[in-house]
Amino acid sequence: MVISKKPIGLLAVMLLGMFTSVTMANTVTDTTHTTNETTTPVEHVVQETEETHAVAHVEEGHEALSPKEKITEHIQHHLLDSYDFTLFSDEETGHSVGFSLPVILIDNGLKVFSASKFEHGKAVANVDGNYYKVYHNKIYKTDAAGTLEMHEGHPINEKPLDFSITKNVFSLLLTALILILLFSSLAKTYKKGPNALPTGFSRVLEPLVIFVRDEIARPNIGEKKYKKFMPYLLTVFFLIWLLNLIGLTPLGINVTGNIAVTFCLAICTLIITNFSANKDYWGHIFWMPGVPVPMKLVLAPIEILGIFTKPFSLMIRLFANITAGHSVVMGLIAIIFLFKQTLTTGGSIGVSMLLTTFISVIELLVAFLQAFIFTMLSSLFIGMAVQDHHHDEDHTKDGLGEHDNAIV
Repeated sequence: MVISKKPIGLLAVMLLGMFTSVTMANTVTDTTHTTNETTTPVEHVVQETEETHAVAHVEEGHEALSPKEKITEHIQHHLLDSYDFTLFSDEETGHSVGFSLPVILIDNGLKVFSASKFEHGKAVANVDGNYYKVYHNKIYKTDAAGTLEMHEGHPINEKPLDFSITKNVFSLLLTALILILLFSSLAKTYKKGPNALPTGFSRVLEPLVIFVRDEIARPNIGEKKYKKFMPYLLTVFFLIWLLNLIGLTPLGINVTGNIAVTFCLAICTLIITNFSANKDYWGHIFWMPGVPVPMKLVLAPIEILGIFTKPFSLMIRLFANITAGHSVVMGLIAIIFLFKQTLTTGGSIGVSMLLTTFISVIELLVAFLQAFIFTMLSSLFIGMAVQDHHHDEDHTKDGLGEHDNAIV
């Protein structure tokens, strides 16, 4: 059993959670646009509020959203991040049940207020004389009327630096706290001695930790060097797994389906792999031994590109699989509303719940499988970077041995 006496694993959880939470915050985009007094139709820059935007759609001949379009919009909204948790909403009355999260902005000073001021994007928040409006889950500076200056369908208003506690950030912090508490209890058990037995929920964690050690770290990294990377591998495995499980709850959380989170996790693997790599690893990338010089010149750029394509595959695989799973589950639940006119209420609910339960069981497997695959590939990449290469010596010894046997 390997639990480091130093709180390296706990620090890794905290740093990873904070790193992803900061990365998920909206960055400031300096939209450079010239405000000419004589605008031309080619520029197509208009100032419009959401009300005039809706009127423009009606004038252009856009009809009200169909049930399929409403379902698609709802699924897209579920996959996106948000400034509040919405547990239940009534489309007819517009009443929503949930709770808002704190908004933290840096705009000529620190601005902290509740997201309830936005009223789910329907109102303009007035904070110390500054007006802010949410549009497509991003906060823009506006006037008291909530005017958004649009260009090609996108607002070009200034955006403040956003460090708000969104749904995904809240989930990351909560998951990090849970992991710290769980592994602190497990670590205290082993401080009592090598023969100490875990108690409580630590009995569930111990087999999983041993699984990561014996089935992932040791085979891929090697017996001599795997201990150094156990804190990171344990952190990644349990963080992804717990986030995936939380994503299956009705809270509408889609953390690992956010490409910013998977990007940060992949970057961590990239940094650890390349900063831990030995000279043999870099020698095989830039100047492969035993290969003709013309082929070395061809293979070197490919190997350099491979340094970045490996973590890129980690990022896309986790993001795509979790996003697809959420979309399928939400789509199956929508059968209740989509076929309520053609099927009886009981029939549509029965079909929907049967299919949703089946997919949800598969999603439980996928939640573990994606955590396992990400950790497995990360350990494989690290193992390729830290292992010692003695191909030439091994080939020489093997050749001499075969030659000697032949003579005998």
